Amino acid sequence: MLGAGVPAEADQALLTFCDDATGERTELSASALGGWAARTAGLLREGCGLGVGSRAAVLLPPHWQTAAVLLGAWSVGVAVSFRLAATAGLPVLEPGADEPLDVTFVARDRLDNWLEDVPEAHHRFALGLAPAAAPLSGVPVGYRDYIAEVRRYPANLPTYALVRRTDPASVDGTSYREWGSLAREVAESLDLRAGDRLLINAAETEHPVKWLLAPLAVGASVVLCANLAPEAVAARASAERVTRVL
Repeated sequence: MLGAGVPAEADQALLTFCDDATGERTELSASALGGWAARTAGLLREGCGLGVGSRAAVLLPPHWQTAAVLLGAWSVGVAVSFRLAATAGLPVLEPGADEPLDVTFVARDRLDNWLEDVPEAHHRFALGLAPAAAPLSGVPVGYRDYIAEVRRYPANLPTYALVRRTDPASVDGTSYREWGSLAREVAESLDLRAGDRLLINAAETEHPVKWLLAPLAVGASVVLCANLAPEAVAARASAERVTRVL
């Protein structure tokens, strides 16, 4: 989807992340987001020895770094599980398992609240989700700083064994083909079209099939907004030249 469903020009904005609490505005083209996904793929494959058949828990809010983690994991065949609030009409995947997972990605500010619920994993990464991709000022015991680690890997995807469409993309066994079909169905239900620029309130749309996969499936771009006040939506939509608001 990242390769086929992006804006016509590789340098056009594909994912813009805005946080009204911090003032951050990060704009990523398809090539830039692909670079972060490739670094994540390298971290998982070369740094952790993971690939098809491995399992990851992704305990992160909607964010551009979350997109990099998900796309990087899927690039090397790592099945993911999300920690989400209940979202009507979409599957809620819990990261808990009877045996340890291979890797866990956790937002630093959620770690204290979820400490007892964070699944055991052989590799654990904490994300500060700070503006300008700043590293953590203090790394929790037992974790590694995702940003510090992922920067060690190149921004071009190495050639690995191809992931098959029938391979599991999530820990419940849902395949890549099934997730792709769901993304297209969601895009159709939202009447998304190629070239649309979609504003998404991160607090109200937590599942990545809506804020990431459905737009990618049809070639739409996303303005993902955190801490967005309702009265600020119209002004943000105008400033970002948004065509649709979700």
